[in-house]
Amino acid sequence: QVQLVESGGGLVQAGGSLRVSCADSGRAFSGFTMGWFRQAPGKEREFVAAISWPGGSTVYTDSVKGRFTISRDNAKNTVSLQMNSLQPEDTAVYYCGASTYTSVRTKQTDYAYWGQGTQVTVSS
Repeated sequence: QVQLVESGGGLVQAGGSLRVSCADSGRAFSGFTMGWFRQAPGKEREFVAAISWPGGSTVYTDSVKGRFTISRDNAKNTVSLQMNSLQPEDTAVYYCGASTYTSVRTKQTDYAYWGQGTQVTVSS
């Protein structure tokens, strides 16, 4: 069973960096594509980045390309999102998702498991 727990959110000034991580305490990490989505106040949840199993392919939404990097440590059952050059528009709750597809997926409906989310706030 997949049990995802996010960590690492917080408050940062514009231009700063944060790293959010997601751990699968259910130890069912193997074979899953992992993704990060975010939801800003008053907006729908949107795709941010995804990484395939075991990690050969990544995909990013255009607004974070060159600033965010997704990575995974399969031995530790974790996936991380390094966020640099953060801007106020990056403020959102960030959610980790696990998809049974092994190739990268960008649609929420392709993800069967979700964490509870972690807040990222970027001040101007």
